[in-house]
Amino acid sequence: MTTTSTPTPTPEAPQAQALPGPFARLAWSNLAAQSAEQLSLAAVPIVAVLALGAGAGEIGTLGVAQTLPFLLLSIPFGLLADRTSRRRLIVLAEGLRALTLVALLLAVATGHLSLGLLAALGFLGAIGTVGFSVAAPALVPALVPREALARANGRLELARSMAYAGGPALAGALVSWAGGTATFTLAAMLSAAAVACVWGVAEPARPEQPPRHPLRDLKDGAAMVWGHALLRPILLTAVAWNISWFVLQAAYVPYAMRALGLSAGAVGVTLAGYGSGMVVGALLAGRIVRAMPFGRAIQLGPAVSVLAAATMVATLLVPSGWLAGLSFFFFGVGPIVWTITSTTLRQTVTPNAMLGRVGAIFLTVNAGARPVGAALGGLVGAHWGEAACLVLALLGFGVQAWVIFASPMRELRGLPVAVG
Repeated sequence: MTTTSTPTPTPEAPQAQALPGPFARLAWSNLAAQSAEQLSLAAVPIVAVLALGAGAGEIGTLGVAQTLPFLLLSIPFGLLADRTSRRRLIVLAEGLRALTLVALLLAVATGHLSLGLLAALGFLGAIGTVGFSVAAPALVPALVPREALARANGRLELARSMAYAGGPALAGALVSWAGGTATFTLAAMLSAAAVACVWGVAEPARPEQPPRHPLRDLKDGAAMVWGHALLRPILLTAVAWNISWFVLQAAYVPYAMRALGLSAGAVGVTLAGYGSGMVVGALLAGRIVRAMPFGRAIQLGPAVSVLAAATMVATLLVPSGWLAGLSFFFFGVGPIVWTITSTTLRQTVTPNAMLGRVGAIFLTVNAGARPVGAALGGLVGAHWGEAACLVLALLGFGVQAWVIFASPMRELRGLPVAVG
């Protein structure tokens, strides 16, 4: 079982590091891919309602089709990323998504759209998303010096934040002004651009690994995560965060409209605070990492999540849409800093040969925690009301903060010595 010695400080100078050209190509590819994903995710349900008269049940089915591959295929993609070229895996995954987007625009343009086709193409497109999400972070440490990892991850997360903040609004405007065909055409072009950007990335050669049963590889990856003094609390914190977040999400919209008296448009404005917070957090992450010990920078995200949940609970006493929007802003800032710093730590302490499967384990566990939180939120909300969900979410966010603050992370001054 893999363990870690007491972390030792290492000099960090991310502000002096110029990110290499190959990483810049990966970063542009990531921006194009994230934008294509957010455009399509937002446009599909809108088109389904307008063109097919879909209701909540049908939209929910489409959502399941678009998220199920994360639970089913993250581990297989992780094992594949540790055995094959990660650049090639990104090209194939994003190429698959581009093809599904082309199929979507053809279906809309020719009038052959159906809910079944939307679900099938959504599932296939999500397979591409999973492949990209697993392979890209595993490729970053091969392209970027160790001391610049935090800055590189910040660049990738900034792209995701910008796509998350602007993609849904752009999709809604495009569908309204020009129809679904124009929206899916733009998404397909962005996805193809993502393939073109990463195509020319020169991936450093990795030692060829001897043939081995996939289950043994998976067992070693799980032992690495659970046996590592720093990776285990990161995983447990992420599980508690995702459960708490989806408890909150299950209750927020009905709570905002019934208790806070917000209109549908006002609810959308409060939710937009999340994307704005993500952008601000991604922009500030580099300064945060330089300003405090690395372990404290990791702990900052969970602490801000507690502040965000407490701000939402405060609306029980002071009903205010502004407070709700501020809560979502905090939820955007803190977790994006957490994602950047915890990903950097994971990339540092995980051997290069195991980056794919270790990242896939995190992705799978997080994906599995989300429906648990949604179901728990629905159950509590049905029996005790939306206010109880807000309080339960606050307790859950308190748990995730306790896990990370009670861990050895508090002793981490800089990035620990990399595991061989």
